[in-house]
Amino acid sequence: MKLKRFLLRYYPPGIILEYEKGGQLRTKSIDLLDLTPKTNPNEVLAEIRRSEVLITETRADQVKQLILRLQEKQGQQNQHRFCFSKELKAHILPLTNVAFDKSGSRFITGSYDRTCRVWDTASRSELHALEGHRNVVYAIAFNNPYGNKIATGSFDKTCKLWCAETGKCFHTFRGHIAEIVCLAFNPQSTLVATGSMDATAKLWDVETGEELATLTGHSAEVLSVCFNTVGNQLVTGSFDHTVVIWDVASRRRVHTLIGHRGEISNVQFNWDCSLIVTGSMDRSCRLWEADSGRCVATLTGHSEEVLDVCFNLSGHLVATASADGTARVFSAATHQCLVTLVGHDGEISKICFSPQGSRLLTASSDMTARLWDVQSGVCLQVLRGHTDEIFSCAFNYEGDTIVTGSKDNTCRIWY
Repeated sequence: MKLKRFLLRYYPPGIILEYEKGGQLRTKSIDLLDLTPKTNPNEVLAEIRRSEVLITETRADQVKQLILRLQEKQGQQNQHRFCFSKELKAHILPLTNVAFDKSGSRFITGSYDRTCRVWDTASRSELHALEGHRNVVYAIAFNNPYGNKIATGSFDKTCKLWCAETGKCFHTFRGHIAEIVCLAFNPQSTLVATGSMDATAKLWDVETGEELATLTGHSAEVLSVCFNTVGNQLVTGSFDHTVVIWDVASRRRVHTLIGHRGEISNVQFNWDCSLIVTGSMDRSCRLWEADSGRCVATLTGHSEEVLDVCFNLSGHLVATASADGTARVFSAATHQCLVTLVGHDGEISKICFSPQGSRLLTASSDMTARLWDVQSGVCLQVLRGHTDEIFSCAFNYEGDTIVTGSKDNTCRIWY
């Protein structure tokens, strides 16, 4: 093995090694999820050298400089205050979802008007209208980190794969017998997973457009799908109150996670693939070990349904959003509720951490989105201007741009 170069990853902190083995160029990542500005860089370097043979004595100083750069980035105070930039009258019917590409230079919007639209973030201009679905475009995603393909899932029972650069449709995935309501690319961008009201999930080949597998076992709608960051496992959440972990290579069910007493609203892996978080209409959120399928914690406190859940990028924190109009932040290690975010006048349907992990963004039926300080729980900003429910919101990769999508048929960009 021969080390070729280093790549820096700021969110979550890590160093990517590009190396040559057997004449092929490969990559591996050194995750530094516990790194803080106060961490001793020499201790981090020593730990890396003990576990990674590619980091020789001659490369040690270079690695230390990369660690220092990551710490410098972490030490930069995130005092950014967002200002309204532009309202895009994006669609003739309400939006369903918004999503950025990895760089944040483009974003996409899905809608009840049967289209997905691609936008340039800087110029706020429409790049492409992805037309061809015969019903609501409900689920949308870029194949991040590449950002050169877009998948759209529709109530017309199909999923389409598009070229992000030209707007051309590569494939139409046909096979579901009911509406597609969720989808995800694997990290390698070789597969798309779709979840449907027909109680199945399917795996599709990005290159050929062929169906590779139908994942059966749920007895009701599959509402959420998520690959882990390695891409070897997929998790599905269903209206049947259960969550299933699948082995991607064999397409076999590894574990069925039983414990929730209501429909599953969202599922997500943490960055290091060790834990899964699930939110449910039973007003709780649960943490599960991915290896064993064991429930390690039930996170309670909400008085109404939990509509969304997510990890921060390091995996240390869990955020929950509820129909009771509040959000909560829990420690993934101690399972304690650290802060409760109070201020919205309606249910919160979407929650997400900033890439840095210091801010939370919530979208609500009260027609506002709010920005919160994660540590104190203080509301830093109220993003007003939409005239109907906001149900989708997202940060770009740097955390300095926000897009919100609403039932008022518009999306708003905030810098």
